[in-house]
Amino acid sequence: MRIGLIAEGGYPYVSGEARLWCDRLVRGLEQHEFDIYALSRSERQEDEGWVPLPPQVSRVRTAPLWSAEDDGVVYGRRARRRFADCYGELVAALCTGGARETSDGAEEASATEADRFANGLYGLAELAREEGGLVGALRSEAAVRALERACRARGAQRTAREARVPDLLTVAAHLERALRPLSLDWYEDDGLGSADLCHATSGGPAALPALLTRHFHGVPLVLTEYGVRLRTHYLAAPDASPAARSLLAAFHGRLAAESYARAALVTPGNGHARRWQERCGADREKLRTVYPGMDAARFAEVGESPECVDPDALVWVGRVEPAKDLVSLLHAFAEVRKEEPKTRLRIVGAPSGPEGAAYLGHCKALAAQLFPDEAESPHRVGDNPVSFEEVGGPELPTLADAYASGAVTVLSSVVEGFPIGLVEAMFCGRATVSTDVGAVVEVIGGTGLVVPPRNPRALAEACVALLRDPERRERLGAAARARALELFTVEQNIAAFHGIYLEIVSRTPVRRVVLDESGDPLPFAVPAEAHVPGRWTERPARLVARGGPPRAPGAPVRGTALPVSETAAAIAPATATATEAAR
Repeated sequence: MRIGLIAEGGYPYVSGEARLWCDRLVRGLEQHEFDIYALSRSERQEDEGWVPLPPQVSRVRTAPLWSAEDDGVVYGRRARRRFADCYGELVAALCTGGARETSDGAEEASATEADRFANGLYGLAELAREEGGLVGALRSEAAVRALERACRARGAQRTAREARVPDLLTVAAHLERALRPLSLDWYEDDGLGSADLCHATSGGPAALPALLTRHFHGVPLVLTEYGVRLRTHYLAAPDASPAARSLLAAFHGRLAAESYARAALVTPGNGHARRWQERCGADREKLRTVYPGMDAARFAEVGESPECVDPDALVWVGRVEPAKDLVSLLHAFAEVRKEEPKTRLRIVGAPSGPEGAAYLGHCKALAAQLFPDEAESPHRVGDNPVSFEEVGGPELPTLADAYASGAVTVLSSVVEGFPIGLVEAMFCGRATVSTDVGAVVEVIGGTGLVVPPRNPRALAEACVALLRDPERRERLGAAARARALELFTVEQNIAAFHGIYLEIVSRTPVRRVVLDESGDPLPFAVPAEAHVPGRWTERPARLVARGGPPRAPGAPVRGTALPVSETAAAIAPATATATEAAR
């Protein structure tokens, strides 16, 4: 099958999020054909280039999110009115409505606002497709005035009514950036419309092209999220005004709810993300937890050997940034040294951006203050028990060597999504002490010690308990390695998505004529389910945005010959389902 893989700020670029698991997914499903649609986040990311692509990637199309050129289209009176109606519907849904309530009236009102948001969103997409000029319209004074009218309208929330001009400008600029995918030329029959399935690798802007492809062509959508955008918004920009934060939170929440409602399946990367998706309105029946696949081979040698370089060392590995709370770790280590004076702490990682560099400097100063250089005698140079290192040096040439350098791996974060470093330590067979944040408890599953965040004393007590009990460390490390190999490998991730792809495509009737190279209809292009009566085979009701007529059916598309193994794999579940339904 042909899969349209949509990524934001990651694959196929060298740097960015979700790069590794997307690359492993594409390489692991070599029997399928992939079209990559990438949204870049910066010019620097584009200049860094792409990772090497496997032969099953047929084409790559990119678009920048960090800039958008105005195409110079000037709207006439009818187009201006159409834009005002659609944009007004979208922002009105942000200003009214709020948290979901239990009363029937509140739920009905929430559904109405969701419909208004969808009408506005797809109406703007129709306008961009037929007229162009959406980038300039979203940057215009008319957009700001429409947002202001929605905030001042009767029934708007109090935080929306309190929005001032700087808040309106901030929100309007954010909406313009977030809605840039609506103006892309990806949605034609020879673009995403030719895919059998769209897979959005994250929510937010990456989900928009998949939503529009479903709206224009009926292509099914799979949405994968390892972190929910609404949660990210709550954690970011703490200095923004309450009005701006409320309006932008409403946008992220409405977009997430629309994505979940239109997706055939939603695949959260962990239970923590799944709970956030349910809070944003995702149907539990659509949710399939698929843990990220990680390469266990590079940790195999360390994991199979329980010995460590220093049995009296604690190891922390990760990106140095304030969310990792290394300050609490240093204070906890001061308590550990009172009980176990020979213990050392190795902090392994590079700073994340300017903020991380400043935080690293603060941590080094704190370590020098808490632990003055110690010397065995007045005639020897002192040594600090805390070391700050990076992978790639002579002592720690690889990441596996970093985990092998200590007896216990520590995670002290106050904010965490899926703890990748913790899984790597589990692959290495190391006992762990972690704070109870994000998906930590779900990942550990009883194979490590978990303490409350921002509690140095509890962190210190757990570390001392493991340092004093080598047999317990070995048992926990072996159990952790077995759990990681069962749940978090690349193989289980690929197998899960392979089954999901086949399941969705087998239940999605093909509604276009597929031709072979000679121009004749391609045999077996329409699955058996397309002819079996039932609710899921009926043509879904199409949402027509205000001011925009429905699009005409697409022209026939050219089919691509598939390998025999792939064709048989796709036909088998379809034939079984059709036989069962006929009975």
